[in-house]
Amino acid sequence: MPVSPFPQGTALPNGEVLGRLVRAVDPLFWIHMTRGRRRALLMTADFAKSLPDNLLAAVDVDHMRFADADYVVMASDGLLDVVDHLPRPTAAQGMAFAAALRVMPEAVDNAVYDEVRQRLIPFPDPTLPSRDKAEVLGRYLTGGIEVRGDDVVALERILPKIDPSDLEAIVGASGLKPKSPIRSGKPARKTPGARARDVSAPMGQFKLPGRPKLADFFNEHVIDIVADEERYTALGIGFPGGIILEGPTGCGKTFAVERLVEHLGWPSFNIEASSVASPYIHETSRKVAQVFADAIKAAPAVIVIDEMDAFLSSREAGSHQHHVEEVAEFLRRIPEAARNRVLVIGMTNQVDAIDAAILRRGRFDHVIHVDHAGKEEVAALLTTLLADIPNDVSDVTELAAALAGRPLSDVSFVVREAARLTARGKKDRVGAEEIAKALAKSPSRDDDQRRIGF
Repeated sequence: MPVSPFPQGTALPNGEVLGRLVRAVDPLFWIHMTRGRRRALLMTADFAKSLPDNLLAAVDVDHMRFADADYVVMASDGLLDVVDHLPRPTAAQGMAFAAALRVMPEAVDNAVYDEVRQRLIPFPDPTLPSRDKAEVLGRYLTGGIEVRGDDVVALERILPKIDPSDLEAIVGASGLKPKSPIRSGKPARKTPGARARDVSAPMGQFKLPGRPKLADFFNEHVIDIVADEERYTALGIGFPGGIILEGPTGCGKTFAVERLVEHLGWPSFNIEASSVASPYIHETSRKVAQVFADAIKAAPAVIVIDEMDAFLSSREAGSHQHHVEEVAEFLRRIPEAARNRVLVIGMTNQVDAIDAAILRRGRFDHVIHVDHAGKEEVAALLTTLLADIPNDVSDVTELAAALAGRPLSDVSFVVREAARLTARGKKDRVGAEEIAKALAKSPSRDDDQRRIGF
């Protein structure tokens, strides 16, 4: 939870009083609301001195001393926040931001933007890799999507409310050169899936250690199609339809989907009960529709529906009207997603509970069974987990055989438990002895009859 050295009620030099904390990048600066509904940026004096001279030149700032430390204060009547937390701008706001970006250093980690003064204040951010101006502009224009600001083709697709000529002007105002010229007038409507493959950047084969059949399925029905769309479209094959992965809890469905999304490199959007479920009538349907709309704007993209049986169960007699409405919303949106180059992947361990209309081809074309991990996949995961900690384990074959058929969470637990036993034994490296003890202390839950307490 972010904290601030300035309690609410602290008086500023301009007479305003601080209210709640909005953002904190401790120990560099803090952004507060004031009681007058403005925003105030309070920087340490050392941080302010480290900024390039031109960024604070001719800017009305105040100086204050608080708790034996010196600070610089900027108050603003408009937007004042870290770039990654700003809402999507209008064309006019985008032009102002681009002008501020033009005078920035070539590479920055992150920055605070003051809309009124049209100033960007860079700051080091250890949670992010250093970004160039194109990356900063792209994240600002799209509201946080990882797209370059000089890729006007992608921006045109994500930002349909901004005229293409305005996008071109914004990119130019920032000092960047657009990668591709934007055509004058409205862009021609394309047939979904008709984007030519960039042969200079092949997507490559998808690999999933220990799951060759699942990897082969994704390569055949997803990767090959999106990597050679022009050929498939010419033969009447559109964008891949929805896919359901079904299988027992802990079998690796989520792991497989995460690796696929990572391989595709597309924006991903999650739909799960915790993010869309609402007790209010129509609200769940509205949230679902918004997720699909956002994904279509960012296409190509992926929508992942986790525990889909939680809100897509059968509309049998006696179902509440709002549940019927929610299922109907999905029935409308899923085919629309495929037409707009959005891949929909669902996961469930109760496929029999899902409404029959959802399972029809044209919505979800494939229902793939995923069983518990075998020795090869467990061995691959063990190798990955052990690579992150000091260890003397040279062969994981025997351990993989012992953990095969169990949830992948058990594999992670055994490694963590071995590391704990190593630390408790005052050792610096995990060895075979600690691995064996951890495995013995981690029986399968199906066989674990131990009880603690009453």
